[in-house]
Amino acid sequence: MSQTTYRRLQHELKAIESDGLYKRERLITSPQSGEIRVSRNGRERTIVNLCANNYLGLADHPEIIAAAKAAMDEYGYGMASVRFICGTLDLHRKLERRIAEYLETDDAILFAAAFDANGGVFEPLLTAEDAIISDSLNHASIIDGIRLCKARRYRFENNNMTHLEAQLERAAAEAPRSIVIATDGVFSMDGTIANIPQLRQLADRFDALLLVDDCHATGILGPQGKGTAAHFGLSADIITGTLGKSLGGAAGGFVAAAQPVIDMLRQRSRPYLFSNALPPMLAGGALKAIELARAGDDLRAKLHGHAQHFRQGLQQAGFRLLEGEHPIIPVMLDEAQLAQDLANRLYERGVYVTGFFYPVVPKGQARIRVQMSAALTFEQLDQAIAAFTRAGRELGLIP
Repeated sequence: MSQTTYRRLQHELKAIESDGLYKRERLITSPQSGEIRVSRNGRERTIVNLCANNYLGLADHPEIIAAAKAAMDEYGYGMASVRFICGTLDLHRKLERRIAEYLETDDAILFAAAFDANGGVFEPLLTAEDAIISDSLNHASIIDGIRLCKARRYRFENNNMTHLEAQLERAAAEAPRSIVIATDGVFSMDGTIANIPQLRQLADRFDALLLVDDCHATGILGPQGKGTAAHFGLSADIITGTLGKSLGGAAGGFVAAAQPVIDMLRQRSRPYLFSNALPPMLAGGALKAIELARAGDDLRAKLHGHAQHFRQGLQQAGFRLLEGEHPIIPVMLDEAQLAQDLANRLYERGVYVTGFFYPVVPKGQARIRVQMSAALTFEQLDQAIAAFTRAGRELGLIP
Protein backbone atom coordinates (compact mmCIF):
# COMPACT_ATOMS: atom_id res chain seq x y z
CA MET A 1 0.00 0.00 0.00
CA SER A 2 1.32 3.43 -0.96
CA GLN A 3 1.91 5.76 2.00
CA THR A 4 2.46 8.89 -0.08
CA THR A 5 -1.04 10.32 0.37
CA TYR A 6 -1.12 9.55 4.09
CA ARG A 7 2.24 11.23 4.66
CA ARG A 8 1.04 14.32 2.77
CA LEU A 9 -2.15 14.50 4.83
CA GLN A 10 -0.23 14.07 8.08
CA HIS A 11 2.11 16.90 7.06
CA GLU A 12 -0.83 19.16 6.21
CA LEU A 13 -2.58 18.32 9.49
CA LYS A 14 0.55 19.20 11.47
CA ALA A 15 0.70 22.53 9.64
CA ILE A 16 -2.95 23.21 10.51
CA GLU A 17 -2.21 22.48 14.16
CA SER A 18 0.96 24.58 14.26
CA ASP A 19 -1.00 27.53 12.82
CA GLY A 20 -3.51 27.27 15.67
CA LEU A 21 -6.27 26.25 13.26
CA TYR A 22 -6.89 22.66 14.38
CA LYS A 23 -10.48 21.98 15.45
CA ARG A 24 -11.13 19.52 18.28
CA GLU A 25 -14.48 18.16 19.33
CA ARG A 26 -15.62 17.75 22.92
CA LEU A 27 -17.96 14.99 24.05
CA ILE A 28 -21.37 16.05 25.40
CA THR A 29 -22.98 13.47 27.69
CA SER A 30 -26.33 15.18 28.32
CA PRO A 31 -29.24 16.65 26.36
CA GLN A 32 -28.61 20.00 24.69
CA SER A 33 -29.70 22.81 27.02
CA GLY A 34 -28.54 25.95 28.82
CA GLU A 35 -26.25 23.73 30.87
CA ILE A 36 -24.66 20.57 29.50
CA ARG A 37 -22.35 17.84 30.73
CA VAL A 38 -19.08 17.64 28.82
CA SER A 39 -16.39 14.96 29.01
CA ARG A 40 -12.82 16.09 28.44
CA ASN A 41 -9.59 14.24 29.19
CA GLY A 42 -11.56 11.59 31.06
CA ARG A 43 -13.22 14.17 33.34
CA GLU A 44 -16.90 15.07 33.12
CA ARG A 45 -18.33 18.39 34.29
CA THR A 46 -21.47 20.51 33.98
CA ILE A 47 -20.95 23.86 32.28
CA VAL A 48 -22.92 26.80 30.85
CA ASN A 49 -23.46 26.38 27.11
CA LEU A 50 -23.05 29.53 25.00
CA CYS A 51 -22.40 28.08 21.56
CA ALA A 52 -25.44 26.06 20.48
CA ASN A 53 -28.04 27.08 17.89
CA ASN A 54 -30.69 26.20 20.47
CA TYR A 55 -32.15 29.71 20.33
CA LEU A 56 -35.59 28.99 21.77
CA GLY A 57 -34.36 26.26 24.12
CA LEU A 58 -36.50 23.58 22.45
CA ALA A 59 -33.82 20.93 21.91
CA ASP A 60 -34.81 19.04 25.06
CA HIS A 61 -38.46 20.13 25.23
CA PRO A 62 -40.58 17.26 26.59
CA GLU A 63 -43.45 17.82 24.15
CA ILE A 64 -41.09 17.59 21.17
CA ILE A 65 -39.48 14.45 22.56
CA ALA A 66 -42.92 12.92 23.10
CA ALA A 67 -44.02 13.82 19.56
CA ALA A 68 -40.86 12.27 18.10
CA LYS A 69 -41.37 9.08 20.10
CA ALA A 70 -45.01 8.86 19.01
CA ALA A 71 -44.02 9.24 15.35
CA MET A 72 -41.40 6.50 15.68
CA ASP A 73 -43.93 4.21 17.39
CA GLU A 74 -46.41 4.75 14.56
CA TYR A 75 -44.10 4.83 11.53
CA GLY A 76 -40.94 3.00 12.60
CA TYR A 77 -37.30 4.02 12.73
CA GLY A 78 -36.62 4.96 9.10
CA MET A 79 -38.02 4.87 5.59
CA ALA A 80 -35.19 2.92 3.90
CA SER A 81 -35.96 4.74 0.66
CA VAL A 82 -35.89 8.02 -1.15
CA ARG A 83 -39.12 9.96 -1.39
CA PHE A 84 -40.14 9.25 -5.00
CA ILE A 85 -39.69 5.47 -4.73
CA CYS A 86 -41.45 4.47 -1.51
CA GLY A 87 -40.29 6.93 1.12
CA THR A 88 -43.01 9.56 1.34
CA LEU A 89 -45.19 9.46 4.44
CA ASP A 90 -48.37 11.40 5.02
CA LEU A 91 -46.33 12.82 7.92
CA HIS A 92 -43.80 14.31 5.48
CA ARG A 93 -46.50 16.07 3.51
CA LYS A 94 -48.13 17.29 6.72
CA LEU A 95 -44.84 18.85 7.80
CA GLU A 96 -44.24 20.41 4.37
CA ARG A 97 -47.70 21.96 4.38
CA ARG A 98 -47.19 23.18 7.95
CA ILE A 99 -43.91 24.86 7.00
CA ALA A 100 -45.51 26.50 3.96
CA GLU A 101 -48.45 27.76 6.00
CA TYR A 102 -46.11 29.03 8.73
CA LEU A 103 -43.91 30.94 6.27
CA GLU A 104 -46.81 32.00 4.03
CA THR A 105 -45.70 30.28 0.82
CA ASP A 106 -47.52 27.93 -1.54
CA ASP A 107 -45.61 24.80 -0.57
CA ALA A 108 -42.39 23.46 0.92
CA ILE A 109 -40.05 20.53 0.32
CA LEU A 110 -37.98 18.67 2.93
CA PHE A 111 -34.29 17.80 2.69
CA ALA A 112 -32.06 15.64 4.88
CA ALA A 113 -30.14 18.77 5.93
CA ALA A 114 -30.25 22.51 5.40
CA PHE A 115 -26.91 22.19 3.59
CA ASP A 116 -28.70 19.94 1.09
CA ALA A 117 -31.54 22.44 0.72
CA ASN A 118 -29.11 25.17 -0.36
CA GLY A 119 -27.02 22.69 -2.30
CA GLY A 120 -30.04 21.49 -4.26
CA VAL A 121 -32.08 24.64 -4.89
CA PHE A 122 -30.15 26.37 -7.69
CA GLU A 123 -29.26 23.70 -10.25
CA PRO A 124 -32.85 22.51 -10.94
CA LEU A 125 -34.11 26.07 -11.49
CA LEU A 126 -31.31 27.75 -13.46
CA THR A 127 -29.09 27.08 -16.46
CA ALA A 128 -26.34 28.93 -18.31
CA GLU A 129 -29.05 31.24 -19.62
CA ASP A 130 -29.72 32.58 -16.12
CA ALA A 131 -27.85 34.64 -13.49
CA ILE A 132 -27.27 34.39 -9.74
CA ILE A 133 -26.08 37.34 -7.65
CA SER A 134 -24.80 36.23 -4.25
CA ASP A 135 -23.77 38.11 -1.11
CA SER A 136 -20.04 37.74 -0.44
CA LEU A 137 -20.64 36.44 3.10
CA ASN A 138 -23.26 33.84 2.24
CA HIS A 139 -23.09 30.48 3.96
CA ALA A 140 -20.86 27.77 2.49
CA SER A 141 -23.92 25.75 1.48
CA ILE A 142 -25.15 28.57 -0.78
CA ILE A 143 -21.68 28.92 -2.28
CA ASP A 144 -21.51 25.19 -2.99
CA GLY A 145 -25.03 25.13 -4.40
CA ILE A 146 -24.16 27.94 -6.79
CA ARG A 147 -21.01 26.09 -7.86
CA LEU A 148 -23.16 23.13 -8.91
CA CYS A 149 -25.23 25.38 -11.14
CA LYS A 150 -24.27 26.57 -14.63
CA ALA A 151 -25.87 29.99 -14.23
CA ARG A 152 -23.68 33.09 -14.62
CA ARG A 153 -22.36 34.14 -11.22
CA TYR A 154 -21.99 37.58 -9.69
CA ARG A 155 -21.05 38.57 -6.14
CA PHE A 156 -21.83 41.72 -4.21
CA GLU A 157 -20.10 43.04 -1.11
CA ASN A 158 -21.80 42.05 2.12
CA ASN A 159 -25.08 43.96 2.52
CA ASN A 160 -23.80 46.64 0.10
CA MET A 161 -26.88 47.63 -1.86
CA THR A 162 -25.01 50.02 -4.15
CA HIS A 163 -22.73 47.20 -5.24
CA LEU A 164 -25.69 44.85 -5.62
CA GLU A 165 -27.43 47.36 -7.89
CA ALA A 166 -24.30 47.59 -10.05
CA GLN A 167 -24.10 43.81 -10.30
CA LEU A 168 -27.78 43.59 -11.21
CA GLU A 169 -27.20 46.07 -14.00
CA ARG A 170 -24.26 43.97 -15.26
CA ALA A 171 -26.36 40.82 -15.16
CA ALA A 172 -29.39 42.43 -16.79
CA ALA A 173 -27.24 43.72 -19.65
CA GLU A 174 -26.69 40.11 -20.71
CA ALA A 175 -30.47 39.52 -20.91
CA PRO A 176 -30.76 36.40 -18.76
CA ARG A 177 -34.00 34.44 -18.63
CA SER A 178 -34.07 34.64 -14.84
CA ILE A 179 -32.11 36.40 -12.11
CA VAL A 180 -31.86 35.18 -8.52
CA ILE A 181 -30.49 37.30 -5.68
CA ALA A 182 -29.23 34.99 -2.92
CA THR A 183 -28.54 36.13 0.63
CA ASP A 184 -28.38 34.87 4.18
CA GLY A 185 -31.18 36.37 6.24
CA VAL A 186 -28.80 36.51 9.19
CA PHE A 187 -25.08 36.16 8.50
CA SER A 188 -24.09 33.42 10.89
CA MET A 189 -20.57 34.52 11.77
CA ASP A 190 -21.43 38.21 12.29
CA GLY A 191 -25.06 38.18 13.45
CA THR A 192 -25.82 40.89 10.88
CA ILE A 193 -29.36 41.01 9.49
CA ALA A 194 -29.71 41.35 5.72
CA ASN A 195 -31.16 44.60 4.36
CA ILE A 196 -34.37 42.97 3.17
CA PRO A 197 -36.22 46.24 2.35
CA GLN A 198 -33.62 47.27 -0.23
CA LEU A 199 -33.06 43.69 -1.41
CA ARG A 200 -36.79 43.37 -2.04
CA GLN A 201 -36.92 46.72 -3.81
CA LEU A 202 -34.01 45.85 -6.11
CA ALA A 203 -35.34 42.38 -6.81
CA ASP A 204 -38.69 43.81 -7.89
CA ARG A 205 -37.03 46.51 -9.97
CA PHE A 206 -34.93 44.00 -11.91
CA ASP A 207 -37.63 41.29 -12.07
CA ALA A 208 -35.44 38.99 -9.95
CA LEU A 209 -36.32 36.31 -7.42
CA LEU A 210 -35.11 36.93 -3.87
CA LEU A 211 -33.78 33.83 -2.10
CA VAL A 212 -33.18 34.13 1.66
CA ASP A 213 -31.45 31.51 3.79
CA ASP A 214 -33.29 31.87 7.09
CA CYS A 215 -31.51 29.20 9.12
CA HIS A 216 -30.60 31.71 11.85
CA ALA A 217 -33.89 33.62 11.62
CA THR A 218 -36.79 31.14 11.54
CA GLY A 219 -38.32 31.03 14.99
CA ILE A 220 -36.33 34.09 16.09
CA LEU A 221 -37.16 37.12 13.94
CA GLY A 222 -40.48 38.54 12.82
CA PRO A 223 -44.06 37.96 14.02
CA GLN A 224 -44.36 34.40 15.37
CA GLY A 225 -40.73 33.89 14.34
CA LYS A 226 -41.58 33.82 10.62
CA GLY A 227 -38.11 35.02 9.64
CA THR A 228 -36.06 37.88 8.27
CA ALA A 229 -38.43 39.15 5.59
CA ALA A 230 -41.37 39.05 8.01
CA HIS A 231 -39.21 40.99 10.48
CA PHE A 232 -39.45 43.89 7.99
CA GLY A 233 -43.08 43.23 7.04
CA LEU A 234 -42.00 41.88 3.64
CA SER A 235 -41.71 38.55 1.84
CA ALA A 236 -39.00 36.56 0.08
CA ASP A 237 -39.65 34.47 -3.03
CA ILE A 238 -37.65 31.45 -1.90
CA ILE A 239 -36.89 30.67 1.75
CA THR A 240 -34.41 27.99 2.71
CA GLY A 241 -34.22 26.90 6.31
CA THR A 242 -33.44 24.27 8.89
CA LEU A 243 -35.10 22.10 11.49
CA GLY A 244 -31.76 21.87 13.28
CA LYS A 245 -31.66 25.21 15.10
CA SER A 246 -34.67 27.00 16.62
CA LEU A 247 -37.17 24.39 15.42
CA GLY A 248 -36.14 21.64 17.81
CA GLY A 249 -32.45 21.46 17.01
CA ALA A 250 -32.45 17.96 15.45
CA ALA A 251 -31.80 17.74 11.69
CA GLY A 252 -33.39 18.37 8.33
CA GLY A 253 -33.81 21.31 6.00
CA PHE A 254 -36.44 22.75 3.72
CA VAL A 255 -37.19 25.08 0.85
CA ALA A 256 -40.44 27.07 0.95
CA ALA A 257 -41.59 28.90 -2.20
CA ALA A 258 -44.21 29.26 -4.93
CA GLN A 259 -45.67 26.03 -6.28
CA PRO A 260 -43.75 25.89 -9.60
CA VAL A 261 -40.45 26.22 -7.73
CA ILE A 262 -41.28 23.42 -5.29
CA ASP A 263 -42.62 21.19 -8.05
CA MET A 264 -39.41 21.57 -10.06
CA LEU A 265 -37.26 20.82 -7.03
CA ARG A 266 -39.30 17.67 -6.42
CA GLN A 267 -38.57 16.60 -9.99
CA ARG A 268 -34.90 17.51 -10.31
CA SER A 269 -33.17 18.42 -7.05
CA ARG A 270 -30.46 15.80 -6.67
CA PRO A 271 -30.04 15.95 -2.87
CA TYR A 272 -33.80 15.38 -2.60
CA LEU A 273 -34.03 12.65 -5.22
CA PHE A 274 -31.04 10.65 -4.02
CA SER A 275 -31.25 10.97 -0.21
CA ASN A 276 -33.33 8.90 2.17
CA ALA A 277 -36.53 10.48 3.39
CA LEU A 278 -36.39 12.35 6.69
CA PRO A 279 -36.83 9.83 9.55
CA PRO A 280 -40.37 9.80 10.95
CA MET A 281 -39.34 10.90 14.46
CA LEU A 282 -37.66 14.01 13.05
CA ALA A 283 -40.78 14.94 11.11
CA GLY A 284 -43.04 14.31 14.11
CA GLY A 285 -40.81 16.32 16.42
CA ALA A 286 -40.54 19.19 13.93
CA LEU A 287 -44.32 19.51 13.71
CA LYS A 288 -44.50 20.05 17.45
CA ALA A 289 -41.48 22.40 17.36
CA ILE A 290 -43.17 24.65 14.79
CA GLU A 291 -46.27 24.79 16.97
CA LEU A 292 -44.21 25.81 19.99
CA ALA A 293 -42.14 28.32 18.02
CA ARG A 294 -45.20 30.05 16.58
CA ALA A 295 -46.64 30.47 20.06
CA GLY A 296 -43.26 31.34 21.56
CA ASP A 297 -43.38 35.12 21.90
CA ASP A 298 -42.31 34.71 25.53
CA LEU A 299 -39.30 32.64 24.46
CA ARG A 300 -38.32 35.22 21.83
CA ALA A 301 -38.62 38.04 24.36
CA LYS A 302 -36.44 36.10 26.80
CA LEU A 303 -33.90 35.32 24.06
CA HIS A 304 -33.52 38.94 22.97
CA GLY A 305 -33.39 40.10 26.59
CA HIS A 306 -30.52 37.69 27.18
CA ALA A 307 -28.69 39.03 24.13
CA GLN A 308 -29.02 42.63 25.31
CA HIS A 309 -27.86 41.75 28.83
CA PHE A 310 -24.86 39.76 27.66
CA ARG A 311 -23.77 42.36 25.12
CA GLN A 312 -23.89 45.07 27.74
CA GLY A 313 -21.88 42.98 30.20
CA LEU A 314 -19.08 42.16 27.75
CA GLN A 315 -18.90 45.71 26.40
CA GLN A 316 -18.58 47.09 29.91
CA ALA A 317 -15.77 44.60 30.53
CA GLY A 318 -13.92 46.00 27.52
CA PHE A 319 -14.37 43.31 24.89
CA ARG A 320 -14.71 44.29 21.23
CA LEU A 321 -18.02 43.04 19.83
CA LEU A 322 -19.61 43.28 16.40
CA GLU A 323 -22.70 45.45 16.65
CA GLY A 324 -26.09 43.87 16.12
CA GLU A 325 -29.49 42.97 17.53
CA HIS A 326 -29.43 39.21 16.83
CA PRO A 327 -28.65 36.68 19.60
CA ILE A 328 -25.42 35.84 17.77
CA ILE A 329 -22.76 37.90 19.56
CA PRO A 330 -19.26 37.79 18.00
CA VAL A 331 -16.41 38.57 20.40
CA MET A 332 -13.58 39.68 18.11
CA LEU A 333 -10.05 38.44 18.87
CA ASP A 334 -8.45 38.47 15.38
CA GLU A 335 -5.86 35.72 16.04
CA ALA A 336 -6.82 32.05 15.84
CA GLN A 337 -4.64 31.00 18.76
CA LEU A 338 -6.14 33.70 20.98
CA ALA A 339 -9.62 32.43 20.15
CA GLN A 340 -8.60 28.91 21.14
CA ASP A 341 -6.81 30.10 24.27
CA LEU A 342 -9.82 32.09 25.45
CA ALA A 343 -12.16 29.17 24.74
CA ASN A 344 -9.94 26.88 26.83
CA ARG A 345 -9.73 29.37 29.73
CA LEU A 346 -13.50 29.74 29.70
CA TYR A 347 -13.99 25.99 29.73
CA GLU A 348 -11.85 25.82 32.88
CA ARG A 349 -14.25 28.37 34.42
CA GLY A 350 -17.39 26.47 33.50
CA VAL A 351 -18.36 28.17 30.22
CA TYR A 352 -18.59 26.29 26.93
CA VAL A 353 -17.71 28.32 23.82
CA THR A 354 -15.86 27.61 20.59
CA GLY A 355 -13.21 29.62 18.80
CA PHE A 356 -13.93 30.39 15.14
CA PHE A 357 -11.07 30.98 12.75
CA TYR A 358 -9.97 30.35 9.16
CA PRO A 359 -11.40 28.80 7.03
CA VAL A 360 -14.71 29.31 8.89
CA VAL A 361 -14.03 33.07 8.99
CA PRO A 362 -11.44 35.08 7.01
CA LYS A 363 -7.85 35.10 8.22
CA GLY A 364 -7.25 37.77 10.83
CA GLN A 365 -10.91 37.79 11.95
CA ALA A 366 -10.87 35.00 14.54
CA ARG A 367 -13.53 35.25 17.21
CA ILE A 368 -15.62 33.59 19.87
CA ARG A 369 -19.18 33.41 18.54
CA VAL A 370 -21.47 33.52 21.55
CA GLN A 371 -25.05 32.40 20.97
CA MET A 372 -27.86 33.13 23.35
CA SER A 373 -30.62 30.68 24.23
CA ALA A 374 -33.95 31.01 26.00
CA ALA A 375 -32.84 27.96 28.01
CA LEU A 376 -30.28 30.11 29.86
CA THR A 377 -30.90 32.06 33.06
CA PHE A 378 -29.63 35.52 34.00
CA GLU A 379 -27.58 33.87 36.74
CA GLN A 380 -25.82 31.73 34.16
CA LEU A 381 -25.25 34.76 31.94
CA ASP A 382 -23.71 36.69 34.83
CA GLN A 383 -21.51 33.68 35.61
CA ALA A 384 -20.38 33.67 31.97
CA ILE A 385 -19.73 37.44 31.91
CA ALA A 386 -17.57 37.11 35.03
CA ALA A 387 -15.69 34.17 33.47
CA PHE A 388 -15.09 36.13 30.25
CA THR A 389 -13.81 39.08 32.28
CA ARG A 390 -11.37 37.02 34.33
CA ALA A 391 -10.09 35.02 31.37
CA GLY A 392 -9.82 38.12 29.20
CA ARG A 393 -7.68 39.89 31.79
CA GLU A 394 -5.43 36.87 32.23
CA LEU A 395 -4.79 36.81 28.47
CA GLY A 396 -4.29 40.58 28.26
CA LEU A 397 -7.32 41.05 26.03
CA ILE A 398 -9.01 43.63 28.25
CA PRO A 399 -7.66 46.04 30.94
